[in-house]
Amino acid sequence: MNNTTIFAADRTTHLKIVGLSLLASIAVIVTAVMTHAGAAEGVRVRAEAPAVKAGRPYLTSRADTAVIR
Repeated sequence: MNNTTIFAADRTTHLKIVGLSLLASIAVIVTAVMTHAGAAEGVRVRAEAPAVKAGRPYLTSRADTAVIR
């Protein structure tokens, strides 16, 4: 049994990798859903300030180096 590379691994090693990654992704999804559901209870978000619009674009430059001629 040569399981040193992914290309030379046998079928059971591939199934173990797929199964472990599936379980890990399910755990991350369940944790994210439970965290989001717990944090969203009774929370209201209101925007009271006016919207800020961007001004006209401008170009600036600055050189701190000395000019030697």
